[in-house]
Amino acid sequence: MRVTVDVKGEETHEVELAGSETTGNDASAAATTYADLLAEIDYSPHEVSVLVDGHPVPEDQPVETDEVTVLRLIKGG
Repeated sequence: MRVTVDVKGEETHEVELAGSETTGNDASAAATTYADLLAEIDYSPHEVSVLVDGHPVPEDQPVETDEVTVLRLIKGG
């Protein structure tokens, strides 16, 4: 599954996720989570919020959409 990740105020990433297609009884074990998606673009769940259709989603929820918005909570120094 290809996911477009729009990091607000920064760049947009196209991420190809393996394990997003789930079938059978092992669906929850094989599903790629939003935390996995963040790791692909070098962000920690502690520094961002992930939004789907304008609503925050838990980092341990499986990715089931092809467009995600990421808001950085901490920036600068």
